[in-house]
Amino acid sequence: MSRPDVAIIGAGAAGLMAAEVLAGYPVNVHIFEHKPTAARKILMAGKTGLNISHAENHELFVSRYTPSDWLAPFVQEFGSAQIVEWLAGLGIESFVGSTGRIFPVQMKASALVRAWLKRLNDYEVKFYYRHRCVSLDGLTLSFEVLDSKGGVTTTFQRKFAAVILACGGGSYASLGSDGRWQQWLPEELLTPLYASNVGVTVAWSAYMQGVFGQPLKRVKAWVGGMAAQQGDIIISHYGLESGLIYKLNSAMRQTCDLSNFVLYVDLLPDKSAEKIYQLLIKSKKQSLNTALKKVGLDASKIAILRECTPKQDWSNPKKMACHIKMLAVSCTGLRPIDEAISTGGGVKRLAVADDLQCHHQAGLFCAGEMLDWDAPTGGYLLTACFATARVAAKGVLNWLGCTQPNANG
Repeated sequence: MSRPDVAIIGAGAAGLMAAEVLAGYPVNVHIFEHKPTAARKILMAGKTGLNISHAENHELFVSRYTPSDWLAPFVQEFGSAQIVEWLAGLGIESFVGSTGRIFPVQMKASALVRAWLKRLNDYEVKFYYRHRCVSLDGLTLSFEVLDSKGGVTTTFQRKFAAVILACGGGSYASLGSDGRWQQWLPEELLTPLYASNVGVTVAWSAYMQGVFGQPLKRVKAWVGGMAAQQGDIIISHYGLESGLIYKLNSAMRQTCDLSNFVLYVDLLPDKSAEKIYQLLIKSKKQSLNTALKKVGLDASKIAILRECTPKQDWSNPKKMACHIKMLAVSCTGLRPIDEAISTGGGVKRLAVADDLQCHHQAGLFCAGEMLDWDAPTGGYLLTACFATARVAAKGVLNWLGCTQPNANG
């Protein structure tokens, strides 16, 4: 009996994980990737340390997702513990950092990707690089074959027994996630993509140029009535960025006007406004910068404090103490979607079954970031991509009736 052919569109985290699951069963696995190599976003993310998951308990872990109830059963089946075991099977040791994040011991992603691709090649997964899927007609896919400069050399169509779309979201188009797949699906099945885990824009004056790239260490920040989050913020030429800013993205999107909202920052969370006021009173005869240094502010915090407060308040210790504890930073929006670490939006929850098979087309499955969920950085993004890919792959196997694993299984 011939083995069914299954196509996976996208050689990122979700596509590779789906291929690994499928390869353990009697199916022919074909991965189509329009870029010249696989796992490009993983490699980019892993240049400074690949945060692959998080060691916190399951209940807290899944609460990071929106919607959390949809992702919970997927992550329950393949969460941080299973990822650590999977890494070990590839010969990749991991460790839990001080914040609970899980990293490969080697930190960078290159060793992991090499070991993973070797395993998939050993499992006889077939890779087709520079093959761009341009349309779907049921389970018949149309492709363009590209040359090294991105030009089209030939086109062809091929029908498959099942298809998994693992095309990523819409950020970092140069690495492959360009969002073109949205053209292949009915519009009513999609939530528009939006930037997630992205910096905010602030119209700085020339005064701030001296602190671009510098951190605001150990601050608290919040938007509107949400609870304050603590961490560090990086001052950028365009505004502010960091994991702390990313955590606030959701609250920012809920503001009435995303092009004009206020981010509040507590520059000294460990000191009360009264304590700061008393320290400023003692230093009232000194220069403003000297007084602020004695309060505990460094050059970056002094710069943003002066940037975001009226000059007439600088000589008023009471007002300056209030500004230090609740500095209002006027923001003018979020950075473009292509600069975002990830995107939210995508294939709606109601568009797919529990096994991530599309209701409108039997045999078509979706996985990874192209599904309509969102999460902060911290290992949650990759974990969800892995987990949803495994669900989709198992859905394919059940739909094809491939229940008995082969030798690789």
